[in-house]
Amino acid sequence: MADEEAEQERLSRGEGGCVAELQRLGEQLQELERQLRESRVPAVEAATDYCQQLCQTLLEYAEKWKTSEDPLPLLEVYTVAIQSYVKARPYLTSECENVALVLERLALSCVELLLCLPVELSDKQWEQFQSLVQVAHEKLMENGSCELHFLATLAQETGVWKNPVLCTILSQEPLDKDKGSHPGYHITFSRHVSLGSSWL
Repeated sequence: MADEEAEQERLSRGEGGCVAELQRLGEQLQELERQLRESRVPAVEAATDYCQQLCQTLLEYAEKWKTSEDPLPLLEVYTVAIQSYVKARPYLTSECENVALVLERLALSCVELLLCLPVELSDKQWEQFQSLVQVAHEKLMENGSCELHFLATLAQETGVWKNPVLCTILSQEPLDKDKGSHPGYHITFSRHVSLGSSWL
């Protein structure tokens, strides 16, 4: 009986429960954006507060799923967060160092999760992810933010493991600097190889 109840809870969280949680996440992030937009405190203070609350909210939602069993909900959390951040970016001052740092870490966490997925995303899922990242990157570039460049470059391929730089690193061949590879590839991939999938 207990096993059946546990299975029902897992299915609820993995399907309808996941959708409901992501909807609540989106609503909370919209509220953070509204508070930022209407804030009357100094810009740096408002940006700092937004970044702190964003990180705290994402941490709370990231802990709702065991990524070792099903990492896809966490990927959804990251993509919802990126979309929300794009909307909030025009109201965030670059004088606050956390503004760039939070987005960089969010993008890096997203890349690491993609590298650790037990199976590749379906073509439809990958195309949706590609579109979201590309649109987000272009909008952020309008505000002078290039923190998603690494993730956007990775998403240009037909799959996360189709990137030629990652394939070169995997084969332990020397990188071709003429291809303009991003140094973050080697750092992220090396960390992934050294930690395996246990970081999830």
